[in-house]
Amino acid sequence: MAAALTVSYYTAGDLPVIEERLIEVYAEVYAQEAATDPFFSVERFTERLHRHAAGPRWGCVFGEVDGAEIGYAYGFARTAAYRWGGLITLASADLLEETDSRTFALCEVMVREPWRGTGVARTLHEELLSHRIEERSHLLVEEGHPRVRALYERWGYSRMGTMQPYPDGPRYDSMLRTIA
Repeated sequence: MAAALTVSYYTAGDLPVIEERLIEVYAEVYAQEAATDPFFSVERFTERLHRHAAGPRWGCVFGEVDGAEIGYAYGFARTAAYRWGGLITLASADLLEETDSRTFALCEVMVREPWRGTGVARTLHEELLSHRIEERSHLLVEEGHPRVRALYERWGYSRMGTMQPYPDGPRYDSMLRTIA
């Protein structure tokens, strides 16, 4: 009998309780990239995590099987003041217009190796979006990962352009999806 996935929802106030677990999963999933690119180091991830968690309405879902963390997804709400910094390709002004409730910035969907391809990532993604009040979800996929981009397209995302939000970071496919 397969073990059941348990999913728990957290807010920014819970970060001190779950931060170590988030970092532990990140360090495992990104070990290879972190060994060759400082952008993917645990230190840089921790900086980004703190910036993201300081954003409005930060939310996180954590998946566990038999008490072991197997993955998570998190993000925050964009505000009306957000400007699409790092957008390399042109997009319509209407697409880029923000309000305090238009866009959820989905920062991470991360699953440990043994549970990839099992539907856990999609379950975490959908559970996180079920807690959102925003109209749409935005995420970034490294340009060098077309299989990941195709996965998100199957989940309803469409490519809107190319972004490089960090000068020393990779270029990403910028993707949007309506939140039902």
